[in-house]
Amino acid sequence: MSMSKPFKLLPHLLACLFFICLISCKEKKSEPEYTPWGTPLEHPSDETTPPADSTISLSDIIAQGELIMLTINGPETYYDYHGHGMGLHFMLCENFAQKIGVRLRVELCRDTAELTRRLVNGDADIIACPIKCSSPLVNCGPQWAVHKDNTALADEIRRWYTNGMLTETKHRQEQILASGGVTRRVYAPMINRQKGLISQWDHLFRKHAPTARLDWRLLAAQCYQESCFDPKAHSWAGACGLMQIMPATAKQLGLAQADIYHPEKNIAAAAKYMNQLMQEFRDIPTQHDRLCFALASYNGGSFHVRDAMALAKKYGHSPQHWGDVRQYILKLTDAKYYTDPVVKYGYMRGTETSAYVDRIIARWAEYGGRPGRTRTTGPSTYTGPSTQPTVTNDAAPRPAKKTNRYRIKVDK
Repeated sequence: MSMSKPFKLLPHLLACLFFICLISCKEKKSEPEYTPWGTPLEHPSDETTPPADSTISLSDIIAQGELIMLTINGPETYYDYHGHGMGLHFMLCENFAQKIGVRLRVELCRDTAELTRRLVNGDADIIACPIKCSSPLVNCGPQWAVHKDNTALADEIRRWYTNGMLTETKHRQEQILASGGVTRRVYAPMINRQKGLISQWDHLFRKHAPTARLDWRLLAAQCYQESCFDPKAHSWAGACGLMQIMPATAKQLGLAQADIYHPEKNIAAAAKYMNQLMQEFRDIPTQHDRLCFALASYNGGSFHVRDAMALAKKYGHSPQHWGDVRQYILKLTDAKYYTDPVVKYGYMRGTETSAYVDRIIARWAEYGGRPGRTRTTGPSTYTGPSTQPTVTNDAAPRPAKKTNRYRIKVDK
């Protein structure tokens, strides 16, 4: 029995040893540590470090040269239009940024909860869309919001904003959209129909259309839609020349800014770009459908077209037929669709893009081209990849179902 006593005491001894080690470790931590050159090493304390101020003042914004705006995608707030920002509140905020001498950066949020959270966290300077807010945010200007601690920014917005600004900005936006934002001289759509002479640039269309494997008359029809054959045409968004090439697109295509108005170089760049878009949609099995997708992307951006394709697939229609996807390009003006989870890039002016494609195809036919047939009257049920044969421009036209009802008398 006496031999078992040490074993009974063992757990108590181990507990005492653990307690002694714990105390010694704490004492070591309290001892100062030194750097290799003999100076005490300081450890920052979480308790003494003040929290970083997440609010950037107006003077900081001006010094940094950038105002960060939070908003939600939509026709009245912000959306992409020909590679440039558009939307009533975006344009108004852009005016304010110009007034204080800084550039504007836009950050999109999904909902008002994200808008509030990101502004409170200091991710941005202002919410530039109508929002009802509570502390720590305050309203200013046209129902915008800033952090309550940023009184200088709120006061500056209140001094700048007047009641007539929304109406004036809306009127300016309507003017831009009505004209497509393009300043151009309007030339005749065809010089001599009998001789088949479309414009003075026909030799350039013939020369560069093969780059995109397109009929030269299609390129001519697209040019008329873009600039009415005016080589000096320019848009408010920065598009230039016969084919309205954007500066960023020109850079990507290797077209120097100094040459962007040069007729041949502008047409050559557009043909190169159309070729890139045709290649981007090589998953589309028919030539004519692929052409319509490329034209729509030239006007409205391929990212919006892909959004419409995703919607067509979601709702059981073919994402590979222009007639089906066209319906969803039109629906991207409706909040039900542009806020759908499958849509990544939000609102677009689908009516404009749809009309752009329709007018080019129609004018191409007027110029003597032979557009392939595509369904445009209504959606179909999507059952998988199409096995439809490729339709080319050289396909023979269908014979008329009925003979001409009028007899034509020919004098001999």
